[in-house]
Formats: sequence, C-alpha cells, structure tokens
Amino acid sequence: MTQRALDTSGEQPDPVRPGAGPPRGLSASEVAERVARGEVNDVPVRSSRSVTEIVRANVLTRFNLVIGVLWLIMLAVAPFQDSLFGFVIIANTGIGIVQEWRAKKTLDSLAVIGEAKPTVRRDGKAAEVSVSEIVLGDLVELGPGDKVVVDGTVAEADGLEIDESLLTGEADPVVKRRGDPVMSGSFVVAGGGAFTATKVGREAYAAQLAEEASRFTLVQSELRSGISTILKYVTWMMVPTALGLVISQLVVKDDDFKDSVARTVGGIIPMIPEGLVLLTSVAFAIGVIRLGRKQCLVQELPAIEGLARVDVVCLDKTGTLTEGGMDVTEVRPLKGTDEAYVRRVLGALGASDPRPNASLQAIVDAHPDGGGWSATGTLPFSSARKYSGASFTEDDGSSSAWLLGAPDVLLEAGDPALAETGGLNEQGLRVLLLSRVHGALDAPDAASGATPAALVVLEQRLRPDAGATLAYFEDERVHAKIISGDNAVSVGAVAQKLGLPGAEHPVDARRLPAEPDEMASVIERNAVFGRVAPQQKRDMVTALQSRGHTVAMTGDGVNDVLALKDADIGVSMGSGSEATRAVAQIVLMDNSFATLPSVVAEGRRVIGNITRVATLFLTKTVYSVLLAVLVVCFQVEYPFLPRHLTLLSTLTIGVPAFFLALAPNKERAHPHFVRRVMRYAIPSGVIAGAATFLTYLLARHHYTGPGALGAETSAATLTLFLVSMWVLAIIARPYTWWRAALVVSMGLCFLVVLAVPWLQHFFALKLVGSVMPWTAVAVSVVAAAALEATWKLVGRRFRS
Repeated sequence: MTQRALDTSGEQPDPVRPGAGPPRGLSASEVAERVARGEVNDVPVRSSRSVTEIVRANVLTRFNLVIGVLWLIMLAVAPFQDSLFGFVIIANTGIGIVQEWRAKKTLDSLAVIGEAKPTVRRDGKAAEVSVSEIVLGDLVELGPGDKVVVDGTVAEADGLEIDESLLTGEADPVVKRRGDPVMSGSFVVAGGGAFTATKVGREAYAAQLAEEASRFTLVQSELRSGISTILKYVTWMMVPTALGLVISQLVVKDDDFKDSVARTVGGIIPMIPEGLVLLTSVAFAIGVIRLGRKQCLVQELPAIEGLARVDVVCLDKTGTLTEGGMDVTEVRPLKGTDEAYVRRVLGALGASDPRPNASLQAIVDAHPDGGGWSATGTLPFSSARKYSGASFTEDDGSSSAWLLGAPDVLLEAGDPALAETGGLNEQGLRVLLLSRVHGALDAPDAASGATPAALVVLEQRLRPDAGATLAYFEDERVHAKIISGDNAVSVGAVAQKLGLPGAEHPVDARRLPAEPDEMASVIERNAVFGRVAPQQKRDMVTALQSRGHTVAMTGDGVNDVLALKDADIGVSMGSGSEATRAVAQIVLMDNSFATLPSVVAEGRRVIGNITRVATLFLTKTVYSVLLAVLVVCFQVEYPFLPRHLTLLSTLTIGVPAFFLALAPNKERAHPHFVRRVMRYAIPSGVIAGAATFLTYLLARHHYTGPGALGAETSAATLTLFLVSMWVLAIIARPYTWWRAALVVSMGLCFLVVLAVPWLQHFFALKLVGSVMPWTAVAVSVVAAAALEATWKLVGRRFRS
C-alpha cells in the first residue's frame, strides 16, 4: 500500500513516484481554452421541471381539451353565465401553474445549496468547483463518500475502492488502480485518489443517466396512479353516457336548439372531475414549499406521500441519532505500552489521512501534532473491514505499522481487553483499539497476531431532538430500528438514553440468520442492531419489505448507500456524503433528524385530504352520469343548465375542496386509495342523483305552463344542493371551528342567491310556490338519512 499524496497545497512529494511531485492538473490558461472550445460539463442536472414543462403539463390535458371545446360552443349559443365553467377552469389552471412554479423555486434553491462540489486540482492547488464547471482533462480528487461526477481515468489511487452498483447492479466494490476507468454515477467506498476527466457533458452516457434519475418527478405514487385509474374509469363512463345525452337532447327532443345544446353541455361538464388533478398537484406543491422552509429538500415528490405510509424506519446511529462530531475522553494503554508513545502514534495516524472520518477527526483534534513521522503506507477505513491503518518511518529511523478499529474485530475472542471494552460500551461510549501490526499492512490477515497497544474511548454527541423524534414515531406506530456498524452494546446504550423501546436487548448482526424470512423475524422482534455490514443493511431492508413493511432508511455515510437505494424512502442528511444525497429521495439540509415528523405530517395531510376531496369530486361524477342515464331512459329534458352546475360545484365542491385539501390532517395513511374513495363516492352519487331526479319528476307533474321547465329546474337544483351539502358535511368531519364555518358559509351563499333578485335572474333560479320547494326539502332529508346510514355501513364493513 502507498500513502495517498493529495495534499491540498500540492507541494508535498508523491511517494508513488519518488522524486516527482503530484500531478498539478490543468493550468488556468488550459481551462480557459477548454471552456472556449465548449469542452465543459454542461449537462444541466435539474431538480424540477422547467417553467415550460409546468405550463404544458397544467394546460395540455385531455379534460382541458374537452372543456375548452364545450366552452367555445357555449360562448356561441348560450348566455354568458352558462359559460362560467370555462373561466373557472382557467383560474384553476393558473393556480396550479403558480403553485408548482413556487415549488420549483423552492426546490431549485435548496438543490443549489446541496449541490455536489467536487474538488479539482488546477495549477497544483485544490479547489471546489460546481459540477458544471469541470472541463475535459481536469484532475478531480476523490475521497470516501465522493461521487464520481464525470467519466475519467484514474491518475492516483491509494486503496481506492469504488462502488458501481448504481450503474451495474453489482454490490461488491471494485478496486481501482492507475489507468483504470471510472464512470459517473459510481462512488468511493474506501481509500482515495484522483482521476482525469475524459468525457464531460453529454458525451458521458452515465452522466446522462444520472441527470435523468435525479430529476424531480411526479410519478410512482399510489395517490397519483390511483387518480389516473379513476380518471380512466370516468372517461369510460363519460363517453357513452355523453353520446346518449347528445342524441337524447338534440335528436329525440324537438325543442329549441340552443337550449338543447346548453342542457347537453350542462350534462357533460359535471361528469369531469377537473379540479381533482389540480388539487392533488397543489397539495403536493404546497407540501414541497412548506418542507422547503424547514430546509428539507424533496428530490422526488411522491416521497412526501411515501414517508407517510412508512411503518418501519431504519436509522443509522452515527450522524442521525448522534451528531457527526465526537470527542476523545480517554486513552487507555494496554500491556504496559507507554502512553506518550501511544499519543504520538495516534497523532501520526491522524496526520496520515487527508480526509479523516468522524472517529479519526476526533483523534486529530485531541492529538494535532503528527510527531514528524513519515507515512510509508496507508490502509483506508472500510465499513466491511471495520478498521484502518498506516505504516511509518519513526523519527529514530525505525519502522512500525498500526491498525485502528473495532476491538471485537481486531481482538481474539476471550482477550481481557474485550471485557474492558464491554464495560465502556455499556455506558454508550465508542471504543477503538490501536494495535501494532507485525506483518504486511494490507495482508488479508493483518489483524491476526497484532499486538494491542491502547483503547481509545470516544464520546458521541447525542442530537438533542433525537429522543423526541423517536417518541413521535412510537406514538404514530412507526417502528424504529437502529442499524449501525458500531458495537451492538454501545449502540444499545445510546438508544436507551434516547428512550427507544427494546434498546436493552441489542443484537450483534454478525449472528443474524442469512435466510431472509428468519432474518425478518429477528428484525421484527428487536430494535437495535450493531456490527451491521453495508450489504447486511441492504439485506435487512429487503427482509422487512418481504414481510409487507414500508421501509424508510436514514443515513449519511457511504456505507448506507445500498440500503438507502433499496428502501421505499431514502433520507439523507445534508452533511452526508455525495453518494447518499444522490440516491436519497429526501435530504435534510439542516441535518436535523427532528424534521422527519414534519415530512410525515405533510404526507399524511396530502393523502388524507386528497382522499376527502376525491370523494367530493367523484360523488359529482357519479350523480352526473346517473342523471344523464335517467334523462336518456325517461326521454326528458336535462334538468340543469351549465350555470346551475357551476354554482353547485363551486359551493359544494370547488371552494370547500380547496380549503380541505390544504388543512392539517394527522390521520395515518391507509392503502388502496381507489377502493377507499369509490366505496363512499358511488353510493353517495347514486343517492344524490336518485333524489334529484325524483324531485325533478315530481316537479314535472306539478308545474305546467310556459315557465314550467324553469320551476322544475329550480326544485331539482334545491334538492341536489341540499344533498351535496350533506355529503360535504360528512366529509368535513370531525368538525373544527373553521370546518363548521366553511359548511355554514357555503349554505348561506346559496340562500343569498335564492334571495337576491338579480342573482336569481343571473343563475335562472326561482322557487315557485311552496309545495315543490318543501317537497324538495323532504326528499333531501330522506336522502341525507340514507347517506348517513350508507356511510356508517361502509365504515363498519371496511375499516382499513
């Protein structure tokens, strides 16, 4: 093994090539030439859709096309008030565009903050640049956790191991040596080095894949796929029903042509749940904005929904429950080793690694003096090995080699030092063993026969908000599993301090059964697991998923990447490695574990509220289809003009749904969105449609004369409004002051329309006499009772 020669000043000689300095990289003039030639990594990695894509997605929909055509027809043949539905659609589309644009701005600003900043060496000096500033031929430095951002060829390698699983699916890391190719999208798991960029911009195929994979997306969501399924069913129902209505009103009935057209359009428009997609997008977009204010970057929109469905959250201890930093509290020499000498060794080990992990950084902070020893080789830390090392030429000319790592990995079973380590672990302290190697540093059995020299005791800093966050998950019946590479007893002690149930029985993952079903059983019974290898983390996530669990994984280190990638929802800390941020759906930019409850709450708000408002919209679709079918079967005029249904939709669906979709909602997410909505929407729509048509038929027998159709329409409108209001009243439960006020205010608005003469004329609504209006009320009361009975029956039969 050789020492990594990546000093940031560029002045330290490179032991790999005696007598020569490290590669100096491109000069400023060479960079300028490449920029002028366009040899820049100019592939834009976007976190969200462009403004053009947002406008296109909100405007160019099949339902907007249908409504737009019908609107143009109504503008030509009917009074202005019968065309109001078109202006409502324009307003809704505008709202959708504005909200998603606001969400885009939030996402883009957070993405810039969390953007990877690779280190390139130019003119012999290392500097961080943005990904888009890398040019062809740049020398890009690599360290543990760094993502390879462009294709290239290895120029320096010091124990460099790269994981290419995101490209090839192969989980085992690949050892890279000088001259070997590296591909964008892979990441460093151990060691370090540098590579020369050979393909940048759109020439790097892997970079294009990474761009596509990292784009903000609105797909792979049960909620959105459920709504798409509903819209598909609606289309199937709407097309034949609308054709039947057109034939009935324009051919069979020999009435006024323009009035027939108006009533035909009035029958078709309410079949379209045009606001449902809008409110879903708005609810998601506002969720992104709210979380963005809390420094939470949602890289994939459905992650908000997904985390709300999670029932198991796997947490890496270091960087999640504990803060990234540690403190050396004690150094305990073993077997008579001189303490001053041990401290010199520790200082030299810290100085030998230009990119120390958290444990080694604590040692560097405690022993900043490297002792003047010259490192002749390094063994980078690996999560699989659980130790790192280095060899030195000491100041007296003698040579020595040392390992620093997990005592229970480096020591033989039964060693007295293990008992001492166990006592420290039980206090929640982290313990590393310093041992002297007698063979080759990079030998597979380097730890075998090594002489223990000292125990290094580290104290981890608990996150002050971790205990409350774990308590929140416990209250919400989300099972927390601590999965760590550290000693199981130590991890259990930390978890006990945070009040995690089951933390008193930690499990050493090296003793976990390999068979997935048996592994899943052990994981379900226990809460704390230590000495978990990176591949084991992935296997544990898969085992839980095989039992039907929805699993979230949090982490910040490169050893968490495989598990983050396979989990249903991956959550990374903003200070985590580039690789973890690249594969996670959610990035906590402020590194606060306490932000997770806010994400769960946003997901529950979106899912619960969209389920509510979807029931409103689908109830309208069902009663509209039923009314059209009944009109065709009974060969009568359609009872409503577009203006009537615009008024009803606004008061009983549009305005209430907007407020209900954005309201707080802590109800736990349930699966089977489509089934849950249709269970309530179909019977509610059938009851509303049947009651309305009954009133309409009674009114046709009661009223005669020139104004009979207007009086019949008014009576039917009153019934439909009252029944729809009762559906709204049921959906708004449980009541808060503002929900009760919302329902009451919608009723008062309708009364104002009935009471004010010019509004009566504008909406063509006037209740004639007292018999039919009170009949309409009576029919509505019976329908309301039927609604209550139906909802209770459905609720008892389907409790999920």
